[in-house]
Amino acid sequence: MFIKLKPFLALSVLLVLSALGPLAYAQEAQVKLISNDILFDMAESKPLNLNISSLDELMLLFDSLNYTPENFHRGNKSIPRLTFDAVGQGWSSVSRQIPVKQKKMVFFRLMTPLVLLANEKILQERQVIMSAPLDNIELIALGIKYKVIGSADRSLSESQRQMLLERVDILPPSLVLAQAAKESGWGTSRFTLEGNALFGQWDFNGNGMEPKQKRPGLGRYGLARFETPLASVEGYLFNLNTHNAYQKLRTLRAQSRQAKQAVTGAALAGTLDRYSERGHAYVEAIRQMIRTNKLYLADEAYLNDGAPLHLLTRPSQI
Repeated sequence: MFIKLKPFLALSVLLVLSALGPLAYAQEAQVKLISNDILFDMAESKPLNLNISSLDELMLLFDSLNYTPENFHRGNKSIPRLTFDAVGQGWSSVSRQIPVKQKKMVFFRLMTPLVLLANEKILQERQVIMSAPLDNIELIALGIKYKVIGSADRSLSESQRQMLLERVDILPPSLVLAQAAKESGWGTSRFTLEGNALFGQWDFNGNGMEPKQKRPGLGRYGLARFETPLASVEGYLFNLNTHNAYQKLRTLRAQSRQAKQAVTGAALAGTLDRYSERGHAYVEAIRQMIRTNKLYLADEAYLNDGAPLHLLTRPSQI
């Protein structure tokens, strides 16, 4: 992924972005406030693909979008709609050569838009759940997806709607970013490079990546692979929103929402003692990650309505 900056490519990126303008691909956005949820109803727009072949090019892109730590700390909490196809193979070695502060900045700058995009999708699903009739096709599909009803059911009850609302809810970016950094080794783990696996989720269907040391008694399993880093984030959110091991998280989130209290990453981290064999030591490690890197500031971030950009990092696409 990371080679010497190509001046002509860097210039072309700036020219394209300048010509498009910040609203080039933006569609009409309707923002509604329902039960303290900000729900986004933005029509899909085709992202602009950009080849990124070096760290220099990536930093130049961040600057051109005013997507910098300095701008964020000055009060601009808007985040560009950035996605990327994979972690470049060169990131593992480059991350060891650059200052730790820059490594963390690059990781969080790339991951934050993915978290907000995944949360946005959940908010759209949540809007359907809150407003649709109980026999609505979309609502039934969501009930099946989130394992509240069976595939043969043709409607939901009001109690099932409430159960679905408890499952279909967003997570604080601070928590997601902390776990992504911890589980992926800042994007350098073998499983991240081979299968976009950022959260160490298991696969028991025989399609996962086999760890070098397998745990006895667990049968045929591996680390789940994903098509893109965004799909990995979405898979992680789905896991926490549906798996029985994380019922405590969903209960605390629902109680906090009902009491109109802030849902913080540090608080929800306290319910994740079953995410790792380390138990409460893992919980404290995640909370320390949030504190040390001031990730709670990311909970104030929001997606802007600028042009969606998709970064191509695989050598075959450059």
